[in-house]
Amino acid sequence: MGKAPGTVDARTDEQLMALALREARRAAEAGEVPVGAVAVFEGRVVARAHNQVELLKDGTAHAEMIALTQAAAGVGDWRLAGVTLYVTKEPCPMCAGAMVNCRLSRLVFGCPDLRAGAAGGVLTLTDFPGLLHRVQVLGGVLADPCAALLREFFQDRRTRAKGAQ
Repeated sequence: MGKAPGTVDARTDEQLMALALREARRAAEAGEVPVGAVAVFEGRVVARAHNQVELLKDGTAHAEMIALTQAAAGVGDWRLAGVTLYVTKEPCPMCAGAMVNCRLSRLVFGCPDLRAGAAGGVLTLTDFPGLLHRVQVLGGVLADPCAALLREFFQDRRTRAKGAQ
């Protein structure tokens, strides 16, 4: 008896982060800030998403928010107990707060966000005293390629902006 399609039991955090990086590249190709996310529940990928802020004209359309919504549909509950979310960049306060509110079990992120990271960086909403839930966090998985993708994207944007002047 083989594994069901989409199962990821034997995959490591790095292999799953590589899937999130693939989503981040899709975002970059679409002109979006290159952040990607993948959610896993009971060995299955239940969500794949990338930033769609520009496409949807929606400031809340971060990869994490879209993946959390997809994961809830995949799991069949808004409570994401047992779900691990892989995201290429440390989540912002909005996304980290949503992870706490939906009871996400585990967050694995790539590179830190030194300006607005809320999972141990600038803030720690994922383990904030007094909140009803705390999310287990592992940062730094494939941090270099995650950071390089963001750096290249913004360097390209600056170069294009200079050329347009």
